[in-house]
Amino acid sequence: MNQEWCAIQVKELGEAMARQGFSVTIPCISNEDFHIDIGSNLAPYIDHTLLKPEATLHEIKTAIEQAARYQFASVCLAPRFVALAKRMLVGKNTAVCTVIGFPLGASTTVTKMVECRDAVANGADELDMVLPISCLKHGDYVAVYKDIQSVVEAAQGRIVKVILETSLLTKEEIGRSCLLAKMAGASFVKTSTGFSQSGASEEDIQLMRKFVGSDMGVKASGGIRDRQSAMAMLQGGASRIGTSAGVAIVQGTKGEVDAY
Repeated sequence: MNQEWCAIQVKELGEAMARQGFSVTIPCISNEDFHIDIGSNLAPYIDHTLLKPEATLHEIKTAIEQAARYQFASVCLAPRFVALAKRMLVGKNTAVCTVIGFPLGASTTVTKMVECRDAVANGADELDMVLPISCLKHGDYVAVYKDIQSVVEAAQGRIVKVILETSLLTKEEIGRSCLLAKMAGASFVKTSTGFSQSGASEEDIQLMRKFVGSDMGVKASGGIRDRQSAMAMLQGGASRIGTSAGVAIVQGTKGEVDAY
């Protein structure tokens, strides 16, 4: 997507929000290239993830131990396991990440705020929230902005990643949701929950990076099962990888076919 098309998204988003009675300055789209020196060790870029509902306590503990052993950026678990992860990771460099409004994003904003505060109280360092997809689809951009902003405030300075669920969105919606997340003070935008139609694509990562610039992180999540696909996402503009195949990626093997 060229700069002119991106500028149109900025203009139309601002106009739509103004019609909804909300005057705000929309961030400009930067034309700068984004680059990170990846190196050979991908562990610092990985959120080692276990969110399947049938996960046993043994599997949860194993995932936490693996996250510490390989020094992944974080271990991402359901809110119920945040306190456990925090206890097990005392003295480790791995953060505790959890999900908010997961996986549909359809909870009320107040519900997300309470969920976020509870996760913070239990020790969460990072919070991956699903934006209200339905609101985005029918153009209620003010509701999306306020939803994200409320969770950012409830996070009390912790990292907030906004899950867009890109497989359900048009290119215009991806771009505009990135702008809304940036305006609302989020730290990252993230492609997917891993539980929808499809996961991350290089094209979507590049588009997201174009809209957020170098000021925010971009997390690729969903369907990343090996080192090659992880590298492709990082080279395309991602700065974090969400995957249940973290161990396979750092070992240079391939994750299970049901890895997400």
